Amino acid sequence: MYDIPPSGHEMLATDLKIAARNVQVYYAETHALKDVNVDIADKTVTAFIGPSGCGKSTFLRCLNRMNDTIDAARVEGDILLDGQDIYNPSVDPVQLRARVGMVFQKPNPFPKSIYDNVAYGPKIHGMARSKSDLDDLVERALRRGAIWDEVKDRLHEPGTGLSGGQQQRLCIARAVATEPEVLLMDEPCSALDPIATAQVEELIDELRQNYSVVIVTHSMQQAARVSQKTAFFHLGHLVEYGDTAQIFTNPEDPRTESYITGRIG
Repeated sequence: MYDIPPSGHEMLATDLKIAARNVQVYYAETHALKDVNVDIADKTVTAFIGPSGCGKSTFLRCLNRMNDTIDAARVEGDILLDGQDIYNPSVDPVQLRARVGMVFQKPNPFPKSIYDNVAYGPKIHGMARSKSDLDDLVERALRRGAIWDEVKDRLHEPGTGLSGGQQQRLCIARAVATEPEVLLMDEPCSALDPIATAQVEELIDELRQNYSVVIVTHSMQQAARVSQKTAFFHLGHLVEYGDTAQIFTNPEDPRTESYITGRIG
């Protein structure tokens, strides 16, 4: 554990889940993310907004070390999960990703049964001692993904046979099956129709009772609907961060106001 210097966005230690200090990301020679300092609260939905290419997905991927999978990427600075540095050499990225789950833009179920999609993570991490344990874990995750009632009679059919919205909820169930503490979502509704989007948004609101949820979205309306905290990124900088209502109604930085009113995008 270490002493966390203030970010300028302080919150009570009991609320703090992730603290980022002076985070820089480079892709080869390109300085993609500059001096990001932010505190992310537990049991809260935090939205990252900003124009395409502004760094919001890059920062999201720092939070579970997904940038490790890109050869040219280099991350500097400190990112602490419950006060522990996730980039410390002693941290196993696989174990970290069990604690910090991720849902991607395009639903990506494995080419396996619905049951096996959800059981995969708990099996890898040795979370179930018996078949009935695993059955319980799968049911709980599918219920948390708000899809159990739709799939309970077809668990052994392929996950790829579901509709797009169902596939995304299956991917959310798969992400929560390892009992993560944080759930990262990278534009989880951008490939979905309005009805499926509304279902996923409702689910996000339920999930924050148990998780710290961080969502990247290109939709300001979605950020306003689902989040309690919003961070605005622009040209690799975290420009402004605060309560969602304040960011949308009374932003402090003129760049935030320009983005929200549609003058920059």
